[in-house]
Amino acid sequence: MKKTLLTIVFSVLYMTSASALGINVGVSGNAGLFAASAHEDLANDSSNRSTGSEHGSAAWGSIFGEVTLGDRFAVGIDYVPQALSSDTTETAKNDKDGSTTVNMRSNKIQVDFEELTSMYVIANITENFYVKAGGTRVEIITNENLGTGSTYGNTDMSGSIFGLGYNVTNDNGTFFRFEGNYMNFDGTSITSSANTNVIALNNLDGVSGKLSFGKSF
Repeated sequence: MKKTLLTIVFSVLYMTSASALGINVGVSGNAGLFAASAHEDLANDSSNRSTGSEHGSAAWGSIFGEVTLGDRFAVGIDYVPQALSSDTTETAKNDKDGSTTVNMRSNKIQVDFEELTSMYVIANITENFYVKAGGTRVEIITNENLGTGSTYGNTDMSGSIFGLGYNVTNDNGTFFRFEGNYMNFDGTSITSSANTNVIALNNLDGVSGKLSFGKSF
């Protein structure tokens, strides 16, 4: 995706004169629905695997900047300054110590998604309607309190984003946008510090709506 995006950007720059370049800056409000599936292998043993899936909603703000390339193209970056936090999940499991003793252990885990950043290309198909494609990346911060005393490290995920939008530009250079996006992240995995349990996030994807306000220079 990154290689394809860079190829598109350089191709458009090659075809566009410097005098046609402009700048867009703005802020956005976003709301979306996401779904994820994952599995955990105890002691890194795939024969001792548990699976699960979740879905949920989220709302967040972002800022963006773009370089316009004539009347038809723009290259941009969108950044979310605040973390997106999941709910805290708590489970209680029986854990056998030695051959006979069984203890109930409580496990709590919560995840923050930080530094969500997207790079994209916009192509206008009419004066108002446009299509959008790019790549995105997010850091995953795990916050856990496990009865075993084990911890999981942090990781990151990259993916792609595709969207359709409608843009209205005023005579003073301000503009409004209404946009719908589909976002898909590649999988990732993390290993516990104490007992080599492995949690693998198989997929994370979702759809979102976006309302933006900006200014062209």
